[in-house]
Amino acid sequence: MFHPQGPTFFELARQALSSTERGYDLLGPKFDYTPFRTTQIFFEAFQQRLLEQTGPARFHHVLDICCGTGAAMQELAPLCQGCLVGIDMSQGMLRQAAKNLQEIKGRFELVRGNAFDMPFRSTFDLAVSFGAFGHVRPPLESSFITEIYRVLSPGGRFAFITHRMPSRFSPVYWVARGFNGAMHLRNWLIRPPFIMYYLTFLWPDIQVKLEQAGFAVKAQPLFTDPPERQLFQFVIAEKQA
Repeated sequence: MFHPQGPTFFELARQALSSTERGYDLLGPKFDYTPFRTTQIFFEAFQQRLLEQTGPARFHHVLDICCGTGAAMQELAPLCQGCLVGIDMSQGMLRQAAKNLQEIKGRFELVRGNAFDMPFRSTFDLAVSFGAFGHVRPPLESSFITEIYRVLSPGGRFAFITHRMPSRFSPVYWVARGFNGAMHLRNWLIRPPFIMYYLTFLWPDIQVKLEQAGFAVKAQPLFTDPPERQLFQFVIAEKQA
């Protein structure tokens, strides 16, 4: 549908009618050929902003939350001097991540687990997450943030990309609202639910929840131009030592 090696319309429909976990298990082998994968321009801008905030020093333990097929782990591997860890609930996505990460230098580990109850101690000095916030319903955002705070070491950072609310006159706003409405209807009619919504975890609304968890928070535009991309925000939240 999106690429000759990507999923067909019927495969996407089957995924959408499955549970969240089963849907991504099905999509895993072809996920990298969909527009849902974070693109290179975002990874490059993210790394630039991260190094501006943290300096050139590499991180010892890095955690990618909801790591999917390991795209972010591939990009972050040169910044990690210890162990690079990815956690995801989908075995299908992790299986593809293992294939994608075979060529990286350094040590990595893939863990199947729940982002709300991660099997880690407070050992990571950097945690990231890309493209996963649509799976975190607003009532659970505080729990999600608190769990990330727990697994970071003192002084550890949670860095991510989010977005400001687009104008109600923007087509992006209405496309997202339309998608969310369709997803709410789907989950009302069909069980188990498939949890994926847009316009979630937005800046500056999420700042309050980050600070309530104990983070010191900074944000800046991810891109300086063009104007329509300045709504994307790079956020870095530091766990107080």
